[in-house]
Amino acid sequence: MQISPSNKKKRILIVGGVAGGATTAAHARRMSEDAEIIMFEKGPHVSFANCGLPYYIGGEITEKENLLVQTPEGLRSRFNLDVRVLSEVINIDTANKKIEIKDSHSGKNYWEAYDDLVLSTGATPLKPPIPGIDSAGHFTVRNIPDIEAIHSWITTQKPRNAVVVGGGFIGLEMVEQLHRQGLKVTIVEALPQVMASLDPEMAAWLHQKLRDKKVDLFLNDAVSKFDNPKAGEDSKASTIELKSGQRIPADLVILGLGVRPEVKLGKDAGLEIGEKGGYRVDGFFKTSAPHIWAIGDAIEVRDFVTGEWTLVPLAGPANRQGRMVAENIFGNNSMKYPGTCGTSILRLFDIAVASTGANEKTLKRLSIS
Repeated sequence: MQISPSNKKKRILIVGGVAGGATTAAHARRMSEDAEIIMFEKGPHVSFANCGLPYYIGGEITEKENLLVQTPEGLRSRFNLDVRVLSEVINIDTANKKIEIKDSHSGKNYWEAYDDLVLSTGATPLKPPIPGIDSAGHFTVRNIPDIEAIHSWITTQKPRNAVVVGGGFIGLEMVEQLHRQGLKVTIVEALPQVMASLDPEMAAWLHQKLRDKKVDLFLNDAVSKFDNPKAGEDSKASTIELKSGQRIPADLVILGLGVRPEVKLGKDAGLEIGEKGGYRVDGFFKTSAPHIWAIGDAIEVRDFVTGEWTLVPLAGPANRQGRMVAENIFGNNSMKYPGTCGTSILRLFDIAVASTGANEKTLKRLSIS
């Protein structure tokens, strides 16, 4: 695409890396050799394979470095990007087009001005206010520090019994990988089936596979509390009490209860938040504030089949959105997002299950035939 001279000196600030933010930065550089592009990441890693995190725990990915898609140094040398890790953006001044950053290295705060600001802040694991949920030995799986903590717990505590709460992607992948490590694994799911995106008859194949592998499966039974063990209950993390009254001792607990968009930064700045809890953007990823764009797990998107607002926290759509928003920043306003189908695939032991579009339950609810 031909870039007009007036666009050559743009100053683009990107909040968040991983799939959406890193793709935006790389594609923006391809659009302009002269733009100043700065990416801020509050964690220590700017671009990593979050889909691969469980497989490091199970040993299928043997080296932690193999999870890194790009390093700050690699992005600097390849794309001439200014990449700042351990740098948390804590405030947006929409009137003056600048952001405030907290530098964890120095402990100091500073401000940077922008021509265009891209929010790729991702999502954060759900942790409902269940008593005892923050006990030692309880972990979420969202980034590399998370799996480092799980790996350390397994190494030092040598757990025998693991309980995975939640039967979505991360939950089932962790079930497989903990089983691979020789742990006795139990899965607890509040819904009548694992993988809520699947039709029940498809999920039944997963249920059978879990039982074949001696994984205890508690369906339609939510966690009431994470309790201290009673006499005779041997657990290093906690004992999980279910709504049914069932008590399950656990040496290790994985919380796979889903994620929610991380939108506090923009919400505090007055950006519009949709009913699903994500940034409300138009078809070009513009937020309600001028010169501020948002992509990835933090935004609501239109379902390609139903037209409803929905959340689709997947890397594939985030990558595509990153490329499109870079195009749109430089004036190619033909890049309108058509919506998301939510295509996904899961391997569970020796079977694979995939889905795309709306399931039968959704279609019936909307009277779509």
